[in-house]
Amino acid sequence: MHTAMALLGSVVFALALWSGVVAVFDLPHFILPGPIKVGEALIDNAGLLAEHASTTFLEVVIGLVLGGVLGAVTALGLAYSKRARGVLKPLLAFTQALPVFALAPILTLWLGYGLWSKVAMAVLIIFFPVMSAFLDGLLRTPAGWLDLAHTLGARERAVLWRIRVPNALPSLAAGLKLAAVYAPIGAVIGEWVGSSSGLGYLMLLASGRAKVDLMFAAMLVLGVMSVTLYLCLGRLIDRVVSRYTD
Repeated sequence: MHTAMALLGSVVFALALWSGVVAVFDLPHFILPGPIKVGEALIDNAGLLAEHASTTFLEVVIGLVLGGVLGAVTALGLAYSKRARGVLKPLLAFTQALPVFALAPILTLWLGYGLWSKVAMAVLIIFFPVMSAFLDGLLRTPAGWLDLAHTLGARERAVLWRIRVPNALPSLAAGLKLAAVYAPIGAVIGEWVGSSSGLGYLMLLASGRAKVDLMFAAMLVLGVMSVTLYLCLGRLIDRVVSRYTD
C-alpha cells in the first residue's frame, strides 16, 4: 500500500512539473507537448503502441533471462577458480569500456535486423552488472564460515554451493533488479540502429514525421513498461531470496 501511494505521488508530481514547464515557458507542441496532448496520442494510437510495445517487451524478457543466466554462471565460474578470475576479470572489465552505441551496428550486421540483435544488445548491457554483483557477493562470504567449512574438510565445490551461493543471493537479487532497468535501454538502442518494429523504431518514425506527441507517448509506454518490470521482478526476486536465506 505504501509503495503504491509513493508511486502515485511520484506520477502526480511528475505530471504537475511537466505541465508547469510547458505553461511557464509557453512551449509549442512540436518542442514539448503537454501531458494532455500526449494522453490524446496514447488513446488515438493505442493499438499501434501496443503492437510495438509487445515487440520490445519480448526482446527485453529474452535478454533478461539470457543475460541473467549468463552473468550468474560466469560469476560462479570466476568464484570457483582463482586462475579464471585473474585471466577473465580484467578482460570483462575492458569490454565495459567499449561504447554500447558502437557495438549496436556490429550486432545488427552479424545478427540481422530481427529479434536477436536487440536481444544481444540487452544481454550485453545487463551481463556485467549481474555478474559483478553476484561475484562480489560470492567473494564476500564471512571468513569465519569458510574457515569452519575447511576445518570440517568440506570440498571447494560444496563450500561454493552450500555457503557462498546462499550468502550471495541478495547480491544477485540486486544485480537482477538493475538488469530489469537496463534491459529496455539495450533493446531500444538496437531498435534505433536497425529495426522495423519496437518502441525505439516507433520513436524514430514519429520523430521523422514530426509527430512529437506520438514520440513522447512511446517514451511514456517504455517508461511504464520498465517500472512495471522492475517492480514485479523485484517482488518476485525478494520472495525467492527470502525463502532461501531466512
